[in-house]
Amino acid sequence: MKLKLSNQKILLVIFFTIALAGFSYLTFNETGIMKYVKVKSEVDSLKAVVKKLEEENKIISAENDSLLKKVPAKIERIAREKYSMSKKNEIVIKIEKQ
Repeated sequence: MKLKLSNQKILLVIFFTIALAGFSYLTFNETGIMKYVKVKSEVDSLKAVVKKLEEENKIISAENDSLLKKVPAKIERIAREKYSMSKKNEIVIKIEKQ
């Protein structure tokens, strides 16, 4: 028994083979869809980091502004927290985090 395929069936098989190869290439090559998805997720996570750093920057800028304006309470708080300074006849107690 000989199998005889029509020209339409042969063209259909060739078309789907080429389409599958093209789809695979577009999906899995170094600049394909998979790479795009990976890079997009990296960009999103970096945007979140940038936003967090911008918020920290605002806080630090506000702190610097108050120090430049020589707000006594602010200067005293910084001196106590960062440099363990104290007033005369005052005892400093450090509590370490566990």
